[in-house]
Amino acid sequence: MGESLQGKIAVITGAASGIGLATTEMLLKNGATVVMVDWNETSLKELATKFGEKAIPQVTNLLDTESCAAMVPEILKKVDHIDILYCNAGTYIGGDLTETNPQAIDKMLNLNINAVMKNVYDVVPHMSERCTGDIIVTCSIAGHFPTHWEPVYAASKWAVNCFVQTMRRQMIPHGVRVAQVSPGPVISALLDDWPEENLRKAKESGSLMEPSEVADAVEYMLTRKRSVTIRDMLVLPTNFDRV
Repeated sequence: MGESLQGKIAVITGAASGIGLATTEMLLKNGATVVMVDWNETSLKELATKFGEKAIPQVTNLLDTESCAAMVPEILKKVDHIDILYCNAGTYIGGDLTETNPQAIDKMLNLNINAVMKNVYDVVPHMSERCTGDIIVTCSIAGHFPTHWEPVYAASKWAVNCFVQTMRRQMIPHGVRVAQVSPGPVISALLDDWPEENLRKAKESGSLMEPSEVADAVEYMLTRKRSVTIRDMLVLPTNFDRV
């Protein structure tokens, strides 16, 4: 590894489950302090008790404007700085466009895109002042491919892809690295909304991977020397052949 994560302070959204939880465990193992952001207060309390004092719970509802805006200021009252912001929280809509509804579309776009932009907006002044930091966003293979079986979700991840790559360029003069990890299908609650037939085929063919595989990719990205940015890492189950 080029850089140690020992002593770093990380913020992870969607930290109570899936990729966020796996990345929390990875960072704690590497000696980092992790502010675990999630809306599920009960789960956060249980996990903080399990992990110890280096796991700091932060209850935030990213879909609530006031709660979202308060996230970074509240975190900076609990820790003195933020080295890493991992915008991981998201939701999923699969199937044809006509199979969803406007309310679900609004919720997904607000969480997958708007909340990410707001979180980054709030942390950029802090990291710019310190002239260092890492911002990572969970994108998706769907952000690189016109995934016709999930057009709403794919559109949100294409937007994330654009946002990350434009912000990466903006933050170069400030010493802040901005990057994304783009997983294929991961075993998590997000797949509960997958079309049943697609999910069945993926499970039978071994075309799903564990959240820890994505956490390993994030570990690699964060431990590169500051002179190197892994701008995007695509991580796929070997047997996934739909793209």
